[in-house]
Parts: sequence; structure tokens; C-alpha cells
Amino acid sequence: MSLALNDPLQCAESLLLQPAELNFHHLERAMDEILHHHVDYADLYFQYTRNEGWSLEEGIVKTGNFSIDQGVGVRAISGEKTAFAYSDALSNASLLESARAVREIGRAGQSRQIQIAVQDVMPKALYGAFDPVSTLKPEQKVQLLERLEKMARARDSRVVQVMAGLGMEYDVVLVVNSDGRRAADVRPLVRLSLTVIAQEGDRREMGHAGGGGRHDLSYFSDEILENYVARAVHEATTNLEARPAPAGEMTVVLGSGWPGILLHEAVGHGLEGDFNRKGSSAFSGLIGQRVASPGVTVVDDGTLEGRRGSLNVDDEGNATQCNVLIEDGILQGYMQDSLNARLMKTVVTGNGRRQSYAHLPLPRMTNTYMLAGQHDKAEILSSVKRGLYAVNFGGGQVDITSGKFVFSASEAYMIEDGKVTYPVKGATLIGHGPQALRNVSMIGHDMSLDSGVGTCGKEGQSVPVGVGMPTIRIDGLTVGGTA
Repeated sequence: MSLALNDPLQCAESLLLQPAELNFHHLERAMDEILHHHVDYADLYFQYTRNEGWSLEEGIVKTGNFSIDQGVGVRAISGEKTAFAYSDALSNASLLESARAVREIGRAGQSRQIQIAVQDVMPKALYGAFDPVSTLKPEQKVQLLERLEKMARARDSRVVQVMAGLGMEYDVVLVVNSDGRRAADVRPLVRLSLTVIAQEGDRREMGHAGGGGRHDLSYFSDEILENYVARAVHEATTNLEARPAPAGEMTVVLGSGWPGILLHEAVGHGLEGDFNRKGSSAFSGLIGQRVASPGVTVVDDGTLEGRRGSLNVDDEGNATQCNVLIEDGILQGYMQDSLNARLMKTVVTGNGRRQSYAHLPLPRMTNTYMLAGQHDKAEILSSVKRGLYAVNFGGGQVDITSGKFVFSASEAYMIEDGKVTYPVKGATLIGHGPQALRNVSMIGHDMSLDSGVGTCGKEGQSVPVGVGMPTIRIDGLTVGGTA
């Protein structure tokens, strides 16, 4: 079941409340139960999620999955303490039971009568209120994957294996809090992934590509599919010719777009409010101080139309924003949810996010990227005597407290005398996030965002995100290699 209603609040009411014989009066009664004890803040988070996924390998649909989940999360905050309960049963009885459970965090005997002025949040319209799962028939979804596989095999005769996956999500949320705010959002999300394996002689190499966003399935046009195929096949066939990467300290040039994942991990997490409130981030207490080279400006922007990390409202019902985190090298602020903003005596930034109704909201990134600079990419590359040009990344690890990171490059090249020479394999970037920002010496004017594949993990929760950056030059970065 899905509803394509233009008003997200009406859609949420029809999909989440009415089938459970609930209305806003029941929600107000549940909030009264929580506020019967002294709490600083409380909220109710209702969610309905429908997922569908298909995977294809060797021309055969290997797996298909479909799921529906719904429920409500109830939270109460008193000082630094948080009580949380959730239920996958939507009913007045389960709602009241959860409300009575979480209110125990507050001091008993502090009964109070509160008149809440209800305020409906009018969300942005960064994406349509539609169900992407129903935009194609099952056989058309399979045909989409088959078309992608044929394109990949036709691209290069060395392609010996193709794997593709298609995922869709229809997410409807409703948030009611003790400040009187009511907000709803209808969130479509699609993602297409492609993996190819190329072989030459006894050597086999892998390439990956994909993308998506808050669209319907018509987003995946032949032009988009050809782009994914070109990128995946290029990565795989390039690595067939790659030599072992050298090791040592050298200048590193990061390509535009997806390499922004290094910025997300090595810098972005350190700018989330909870780590800084607890003093466990390498950026704690540094607001107003220089943390990066002049010209480095980093923003987290949840308001980009159709992007994977964008939200009309966050998971606390706050409007998303474009937050300047670092401006011209100076730290301006952190990303905040309601709890950490209250405790740090600062403003909410629209970064309260949760994986589902069964999870607590945390301060999280949306679309995090570095703004463009003044240099041409060719100028940046020609300025390097000897170094590494990393254009794509695989996995990585970051220590938030120390700021140290390790990232593996899935596609990289050597730079010699200002020219890109040969591809290398096994290159690992090792560094310190804040120090790497201070060592940025050139910033390109070619800023681009990733294609829409990012997923961020934190405290066991995963949420969709976006990353991006222009081509940049970082001096004195340690490269771990296999040569």
C-alpha cells in the first residue's frame, strides 16, 4: 500500500494513523502522559517503510526481496539522560505504554499542565512525495538490470563477469514533539549498483559504479546507465595494467566527486555535535580557530534537490539547512541535533538523523562537501614533481578522537614530472584529518558531488549520505604501498 499525496502530513496521517485508529488527539494524550513527569523534551516518531531489491548475476536474477516495516519510537530527555521505547505495533495502547515507560526518566511528583501550541512544519519540496517501488513493474525492473549487463559486456571484451543490483525505498515519517511541532515527510530513494570483473591472461580485476537519489526509477536513463558502465569498466581494465604502488611520504592529488568520502570520514564525523560535546573529537573547542588551509570551505547541506543525503525535514522534524562548518580554513561550528544543541547551548542545525523508529536520533551528516577553488585540474597535476593521483576509493577507517585515518584507493595513478603516467594498485592513504586539511595547497574549480551511492555508519545505524569535493592537492601525505 502506498499513497502519493502532495501533503506529507496528510499522507502520514492516512498511512500511519488512520489504519491504527489513531488521530492527533491520541498523540497529544501520549505526550501528556510523558509530560506528567518533569522532562525537558519529548518526541514521537512514526515511520512506515517499504523496501524492494533485485540482484542479477550472469544474466540471472539471483535474489529478490521485499519488506514492509512500521512502528513508533518514543523518547524523553531529562538533562543528559535519555529514555527511549519503541513498538512495531501501532495502537493507542502500545503508544500509551511506551509513553509511560519513558516518562520515568523524569522526576515523579512533578505533575504539570502544559498548553502546547501546535505548529505544523511546512517542509521543503526537495523531492516528490511518490512511491518509487511502484514506478516500474517487476519484469521492467529485471529488464533494467539485464540492459545494464548487456551494456557492460559490450563495452570491452575483457569483461567476464557482471553483477548488478537495484534497490528502492518508500519511507513515510511523522514527528510530533513537546515543543508543539508536527512534521511529516515522504522520502523516495533509489539506488543502482554495478560491479564488473575484467580478465586478461591470468589477471582479474574488479570495477564498481552506480548511483541514484530521491527519484523514481525513470531516473535510470540509458545515458545514466552508460555512464555507470563506462566508469566500472574503466576502473577494472585500468587495474589490469596497474603496477604495485610505491610507499612513502608524497604529494597526493585527490580527484573530484567520490573522493570526498575521505573528507566525510576524516573530517565530517569529527564535526558532529555529540563527539565535540564529550570532548572526544580532534576538533573539540576549536571554533573560531584555523583548522585548515586558507581557501578550504566545508559545508554540510541537506537542502540539495533530489540528492541521496537530502531531507525535507530531519528525523526530529527540524528543517534541514546548508551549514558552513569550515570557512576559509576557520572552524565555524558543528552539526547538531536537539539533545546536543540544548546541552551545548547552541542552535539546532537540522542534522538529527536515525536509521528507523527503533533507533535514537544522532547528529549526522547529510551531503558534505568542500567548495570549489580557483585552480584548473591540469594546473594542479602539473605542479606535482612526484606523487599519487587518487580518483576513486574503497573502504577506510578513522579514529574520531585522534583524527587518524587509513583509506584504500581503488583507482590511482602515479604523477611524475607533472604528468599522470601509469596506474598503481594497493595504494593506501594514511594521515591525520586536521593536519591533512592544513596541508591542502591547491583547490580546483571542478567541484562535483558523488553519483548517489553513499551510506554512513555510526553507532550501529546506517543512513544515506552524499559527499563531494573538487580536485585538491595535499602535501606530505603518507602513502602505504606494496612495492
